[in-house]
Amino acid sequence: MCADVTGSDSDDRAVSPARPPLPEHQIDDPAFRVFLDSLSYLEPDEIRQVIDAYLFSEEAHRGQTRLSGEPYVTHPLAVAGALAEWRMDVQAIIAALLHDVMEDTAVSKAEIAAHFGKQVADLVDGLSKLEKIEFQSYQDAQAENFRKMLMAMARDLRIVLIKLADRLHNLQTMAPLRPEKRRRIAHETLEIYAPIATRLGLNNISRQLQDLSFKQIHPTRFNVLTKAVKAVRGNRRELLSKILDGIRGKLQEAHIEAGVFGREKSLYSIYHKMVEKHLSFSQVLDIYGFRIIVRDIPTCYLALGALHSLYKPVPGKFKDYIAIPKGNGYQSLHTTLIGPYGTPVEIQIRTQSMHHVAEDGIASHWLYKDSEESGAELQVKTHKWLQSLLELQSSSGDSSEFLEHVKVDLFPDEVYVFTPKGKILALPRGATVVDFAYAVHTDVGHRCVAAHIDHELIPLSAELANGNQVEIITAPHANPNPAWLGYVKTSRARSKIRQFLKSQQQESASALGENMLEQELRALGVVPSEIPATVWDHVVREAGKKSRREIFADIGQGRSLAAVYARRLVEHEEVQQGSERETVPLVIRGTEGVAIQLASCCCPIPGDPIIGLLKEGQGLRIHTHACHSVRKSRSIEPNSWIHVDWAPDPGLMFDVRIKVMIRNTRGALGRVATGISQSGSNIRQVTMSGENPGLTSDLHFLIQVSDRPHLAKLMRHLRRVPDVIRIVREQE
Repeated sequence: MCADVTGSDSDDRAVSPARPPLPEHQIDDPAFRVFLDSLSYLEPDEIRQVIDAYLFSEEAHRGQTRLSGEPYVTHPLAVAGALAEWRMDVQAIIAALLHDVMEDTAVSKAEIAAHFGKQVADLVDGLSKLEKIEFQSYQDAQAENFRKMLMAMARDLRIVLIKLADRLHNLQTMAPLRPEKRRRIAHETLEIYAPIATRLGLNNISRQLQDLSFKQIHPTRFNVLTKAVKAVRGNRRELLSKILDGIRGKLQEAHIEAGVFGREKSLYSIYHKMVEKHLSFSQVLDIYGFRIIVRDIPTCYLALGALHSLYKPVPGKFKDYIAIPKGNGYQSLHTTLIGPYGTPVEIQIRTQSMHHVAEDGIASHWLYKDSEESGAELQVKTHKWLQSLLELQSSSGDSSEFLEHVKVDLFPDEVYVFTPKGKILALPRGATVVDFAYAVHTDVGHRCVAAHIDHELIPLSAELANGNQVEIITAPHANPNPAWLGYVKTSRARSKIRQFLKSQQQESASALGENMLEQELRALGVVPSEIPATVWDHVVREAGKKSRREIFADIGQGRSLAAVYARRLVEHEEVQQGSERETVPLVIRGTEGVAIQLASCCCPIPGDPIIGLLKEGQGLRIHTHACHSVRKSRSIEPNSWIHVDWAPDPGLMFDVRIKVMIRNTRGALGRVATGISQSGSNIRQVTMSGENPGLTSDLHFLIQVSDRPHLAKLMRHLRRVPDVIRIVREQE
């Protein structure tokens, strides 16, 4: 059981009879004694604080046991022990011991702050669930709890380290849980926690989380793969020894001091490769790799040269993560060689400090403070990523959207591209030109229209490859296109595009709402411009809004009725109304933006009698009076329909559908298309159908006309084409 911010393990406890507290000198738990021994790096007074925290936690959880029957305090003790292995500071150790007390007991944040300080209380609070907020679904609660944890993590990185240790211990000890709950926790771990560990460079924990989750989700496959790897380990022992001896001999020959180690890939990584590349286990040859640890960076490259002279390298399989580190600070040289009997041999070459970062990531900052590299660069990279989380939070509409952005941002594979000035940007694999533009600057993203990749003009949807030099072409009046959301890969680009589109929608809705309110006021005999500002201020305050614009936007988005606000304004203004209410239609041009849309089912054009359907969050949709949608729902939702009319001479072209029945003669389609063009209309789309294709065919055109007279003129013109039998205007 854990203080699981997703609500995963909230019932992994049982209640046993209360027992009196034990004084410190009577604590005879061997696990606690081992834990104390691991704290030798702390000062004596800090160890005293940790003991006090353990006693506080033990007393708070007294009467609670895990489903396994163990006292509940064994769980926070195990989590604190994991942090002690990383040599974390005393506040983190104390927070680990107390991480469940706010959630599972009556202890408050104020009590923790009074006993152990505000810093510890903030850490525990960041790990606690949101108990007092009601959510519509488990998914909403999960998303909001992840948001809280990640925001707390952005403020203090120790929170996520405690959380990962907490999740690891849960996975190791969740055998008593129901199978479906174990699978849900395991899926959640693979989806969020393991990628977060990878993103922070915590590869040891990431591998353990993946393997334990794999075991819960696919227990049979896990067992089969375990046996297969064990069998291969015995069968290939001679081959591995030969490769190890060859590598060590070659390095000694080149006078390079190095540690050479064979390593077995994790079961999950082998399984993932089998699924991703559709391979059987016998086809996965590289289940073993080799790691070479040398003293400094120049020696890394010397060792690489020596190994390339021993075995032939595989073209395209060399990666230099020393010159261009990964986003989580990882550095190594990677190469794949063809070893004895054609066996592929994967090799990583790195220094000792690089090895610390590769295995323990950001935790290496606490573990190896006296090493040749303090991890300052890694902290800067991590800080940048955490700041990006805060930026995502501010631009995301809700917790679910924020969680979606974070998931997108947790891709481990990256491509490295260059700006025209030679700056390197790391982007997820599959990133496009638009992702690059937003990575440079938000304004560059908003205004981009095309790009040059390696001096060639390419579209915005093009995917980037390692080593590309990208130059963005912008235009002053360009805006983000909703279609970009279909191919962007980075959370930053996605959130910025959505934020812009929402802002644009808000502006359009505000303009529509203002027009609708003016319509209602005119119908009540009030001139909108003559309403005093004091009356408006009173109505705005009464509605709990910040400005008139908020009221207009609510009306335009269907959240409030224009008639209600019109009545409020009239009541405050004390305007005398006539006995009859005049109905004044809302005038539209068809260019109002996303808040007003012409329905595709009937394709209204100027001159058609029209009516508007207002739905919450969808704005105003314009239909013709003859549209089947109007006939079906006008009686059901009478308050959602409002009177609208066309502005005189909008000066635009509008889509409309026509069906033309023609005789199947050579060139008939061309003659009809020519007739449409000669009538001053554009053809947007054409399809063909017909019950008797041997004699006649039906041509379905989506064309553009300015108004009804223009459409009538076009239809008269087409009737004079000899091949045309019949022509009608279509509706869906």
